[in-house]
Amino acid sequence: MTPHQNGTISIEVSEFLLNCFVRSPRWKFWLSLPLSLLFLLAMGANGVLLVTIRLEVSLHEPMYYLLSILSLLDTVLCLTVIPKVLAIFWFDIKSINFYACFLQMYIMNCFLGMESCTFMVMAYDRYVAICHPLRYSSIITDQFVAKAAIFILARNVLLTMFIPILSARLRYCGKNIIENCICANLSVSKLSCDNIALNRIYQLIVAWTLLGSDLILIFLSYIFILRAILRLKAKGAAAKALSTCGSHFILILFFSTILLVFVLTHIAKKKVSPDIPILLNVLHHVIPAALNPIVYGVRTQEIKVGIRKLLRRVGESSN
Repeated sequence: MTPHQNGTISIEVSEFLLNCFVRSPRWKFWLSLPLSLLFLLAMGANGVLLVTIRLEVSLHEPMYYLLSILSLLDTVLCLTVIPKVLAIFWFDIKSINFYACFLQMYIMNCFLGMESCTFMVMAYDRYVAICHPLRYSSIITDQFVAKAAIFILARNVLLTMFIPILSARLRYCGKNIIENCICANLSVSKLSCDNIALNRIYQLIVAWTLLGSDLILIFLSYIFILRAILRLKAKGAAAKALSTCGSHFILILFFSTILLVFVLTHIAKKKVSPDIPILLNVLHHVIPAALNPIVYGVRTQEIKVGIRKLLRRVGESSN
């Protein structure tokens, strides 16, 4: 126990309780099965994609290296959030260690930013492929991917590290029930008996600096891509060009749509159930992760061929 400045005694918090869907308890039952299936699909699909790109020599190209980075980020995000959510749904294991909560908070913020940044780099890759095809092999190289990976890592590790630090330095005076399925920054920090204005401001600045700037650059890339496609006069050239960036555009749509709906429900929180943003936050960590590798696997001929070869190898080795 520690004394307050006003002379009262507060109990130090050593763990938190994740108490989600209090107003809609039936959601836990109905969500547990689809969430489990989505989690298994995400783990399996990303695993197959990563192994395929690793083993298939024809996929050792910058575009597929970027896709591998995206799959790794999706896998880590899923493993950070979904197993704990399922433990709450199935076994009512709501407790999470004080430091484990802030570690989860950091990974979620950091890896979400890295995923957004990866989409931005992939948009640049598609921009060069469509708008400057003759220079593509000289611009988008293995060295470019390595530098992009370092930038993605450094930018997000440094800028998001202060989110859990600012939240962990607050005094928690006995309240330890988080009304969420995950250790979201504001859900945790509002339990503190300190002023959390700095936490709110920093979270907002980081969100708009990282995700906002990425989405603007992605949007600009696709404006230039669309303009270049409309100028193509050769028969079938426009359709082929659209096909090369179609998969990436669909993935961005998954990522940004859920994120946009999540932001809008937060803005209009008085008009919607408080459980809706919680649900969207959970789904945002598993739906893109499950669908990203499937979209690329279905729409990209080279990956489909690579997966068939991998399955053939597995079948031959089992026999």
